[in-house]
Amino acid sequence: MRLVLARNSKSALLAGLFITLLLGGCVSTGPGGKSIDLDKARETHIQLGLRYLQSGSDNREMARHHFQEALKLGKKDPRAHHGLALLYQADGELNVAESHFKKALRYDRNFSMARVNYGVFLYQQERYREAKAQFLTASEDLTYNRRSFALANLGRAELRLNELDGAERAFTKALALSPGLPVALLELAELKFQKQDYEEAKQYLDRYTEKSRQVPQSLWLGIRIEKIFGNRDKERSYALALKNLFPYSAETLKYQEMKAENEQ
Repeated sequence: MRLVLARNSKSALLAGLFITLLLGGCVSTGPGGKSIDLDKARETHIQLGLRYLQSGSDNREMARHHFQEALKLGKKDPRAHHGLALLYQADGELNVAESHFKKALRYDRNFSMARVNYGVFLYQQERYREAKAQFLTASEDLTYNRRSFALANLGRAELRLNELDGAERAFTKALALSPGLPVALLELAELKFQKQDYEEAKQYLDRYTEKSRQVPQSLWLGIRIEKIFGNRDKERSYALALKNLFPYSAETLKYQEMKAENEQ
């Protein structure tokens, strides 16, 4: 504990020195007197806040400090509000987090990263229709460099709303932008299986397993697909992996129930 505190104290000292140097370096003498580059100072506070936030719970207070300092230099900065939204979400202060998400989007309607993170926030609270609206708007931003993730999240929200055709379109678009996106491959495999398009389901699952770590959903789907095709060895291989790696998962319970039914 002492080592962590010492490291944080040193980081705080360096961060404070960095800000002081920045402000000092931006002071210039001219006809209008001294001026400070507030935009650059605000940007530095935001970047430091994000760095502290990403480094773990021990540094959240330093993150909070920098985001608040950024807002002192510009109370309508959407990135500072976004940072505080993520911070308060991590703290479990959901009402405060949502207020900052809304401010970030009020001050910059085109802030797609904040919109996606707000959608994830809503999805986690099972507010799927509201989440879908945020993901949909972000997915239509052709300049957003993580548009495939917005589309994948849109598909997941539509699955929760039982909008299966819309979900399939969203996942397909996500794969067009990012062909190896694991969540889109796995969800499309599941959707194709539900539609009894077993060949395509297997193709999507094979693409998923080529580069992605197995999860209970992928193993359970593999069991059902291989059972359809009568590939007993592959079915047993998936079943063994499911029982050994995830013995207490819901998918393992489903497999045990299916096995018991077949033995009757």
